[in-house]
Amino acid sequence: MPSKNNSKPSLTDLPAFEALEDHYNLINQLNMRHLFATDEKRGEKYSIKHKSLLLDYSKNRIVDETIPLLCDLAREVNLESWRDRMFAGDKINNTENRAVLHTALRNETNQPIYVDGEDIMPKINATIDKMEVFANKIRKGTWKGFSNRTITDIVNIGIGGSDLGPKMVYNALKPYHHKNLTVHFVSNVDGAHIDDILEDIDPETTLFIVSSKTFTTQETITNAHIARKWLLKSDAKEQDVSKHFVAVSTNIEEATKFGIDADNMFEFWDWVGGRYSLWSAIGLSIVLSVGMENFKKMLSGAHSMDEHFKETPLEENMPVIMGLLGVWYNNFFGAESHGIFPYDHYLRDLTFYLEQADMESNGKSVDRNGKKVDYATGPIIWGTSGINGQHAFYQAIHQGTQMIPSDFIVSILTHSSHQDQHDIMMANALAQTEALMKGRTLDETYSDFVESKVKLENVEDRIHHMVFEGNNPTNTLLLTKLTPRSLGMLIALYEHKIFVQGIIWNLNSFDQWGVELGKKLTKNILAEFGQPDPVTNHDSSTNSLINYYKSVVYGQD
Repeated sequence: MPSKNNSKPSLTDLPAFEALEDHYNLINQLNMRHLFATDEKRGEKYSIKHKSLLLDYSKNRIVDETIPLLCDLAREVNLESWRDRMFAGDKINNTENRAVLHTALRNETNQPIYVDGEDIMPKINATIDKMEVFANKIRKGTWKGFSNRTITDIVNIGIGGSDLGPKMVYNALKPYHHKNLTVHFVSNVDGAHIDDILEDIDPETTLFIVSSKTFTTQETITNAHIARKWLLKSDAKEQDVSKHFVAVSTNIEEATKFGIDADNMFEFWDWVGGRYSLWSAIGLSIVLSVGMENFKKMLSGAHSMDEHFKETPLEENMPVIMGLLGVWYNNFFGAESHGIFPYDHYLRDLTFYLEQADMESNGKSVDRNGKKVDYATGPIIWGTSGINGQHAFYQAIHQGTQMIPSDFIVSILTHSSHQDQHDIMMANALAQTEALMKGRTLDETYSDFVESKVKLENVEDRIHHMVFEGNNPTNTLLLTKLTPRSLGMLIALYEHKIFVQGIIWNLNSFDQWGVELGKKLTKNILAEFGQPDPVTNHDSSTNSLINYYKSVVYGQD
């Protein structure tokens, strides 16, 4: 059995961590209401603006000494060096011996970036050019299906990052969609998902994008074969498959066997992690929908945030501040989850996307040296869009027993023509962050009763239920307007926040071994469904469940 390298001290043994523990013990009972009352410039002091994105982090349980102490911790774990190594193409994904270069995909300076001695920028540029040429054919209607009709529907078949990223961006950029193209997304291996999509589209005018690096991903390839059979049940012939299927893959042999023309395969590389892949050819569905010009604007926005992350001092660095605040609550206040609440209908899938981006990256209990950690790592990421959440779970945030730090994300300018409704939404978002910070005392609650001129009988039975302790931390992110460029900045901001936290916790944020065991066991169980004899080689619960399933579906007693 290989030995573990345990020579590196634990995070909790670092002098900077111990200094933060002392600091926490001094200030953890301070109330933000008091902090705002004694510093009229607090909101201005604790805010960062980058281009069209503003972060107000003043409603956090911090004082002037907190951020410098957190930055000391970041420097003690060599955050800046790790950041520079990532951008330079060093193989910081140590368990897979890979570089981590999703940032190269939006490197609009076009300066060389090397992996194993090869400048990867020419390959990136060639793929972007190829995507643009292909997308123009679809968008202009010159690409025809087997019956010589133009394409009206795109179906992206993928899972994980090959689905969540493109789908989130597609919905976020709805105002920029091509008026004659609709994109659908299929990920679930449950046949009901693809059946729902196929019911509403026409095989003569549908193009499928099969997004699988290896062209062997079980869920994706299963759905792709269902779509292929569906196409061939129409008047299409085997040779027509290439007119209706393209692939984002590196496995030319398998994709060709499927019937896809090698010229219609779009490459991405092992230094692009799945949950960071929307910037690559995995974003083909985005390009088809909004056009390459808007896709490049999104890349440019992300590149702008990359430059901010690389060049700005830690104390004024937006991703660094957000990452360090997450460490502050996770490791010192014991907060186990983090809420993300976009007050923008178009950003309704952002939380789902960030659930994977964050929890698959930092939901780990073994550090990059193979040592089990003795501190909390990645929090549970959850939430939903704006006002819907207020009527679902905000009760627990305001008056529950758990601390839930939260991000409120709002676009100042709306794409909608209903400004009055946008005003209502904006007012709600700002009111919620104020209410979470201030709370409401017993005396204030009683005064509200008096001012409302309601009868005060039985007030004592109700008044304690209407008191809010407040002191709940939030960040507010304001986008001037949700555009391709600002969306790129926002996504890159969270990518780098996740990176910061992974470095603090000494994790490899770019592998995901936690999903592998389930995949292996799935193959074993799937094979057992076809066996006539009762299954006995698992634990008693799994054996019983497998055998019960077989008895119901296959009549095997």
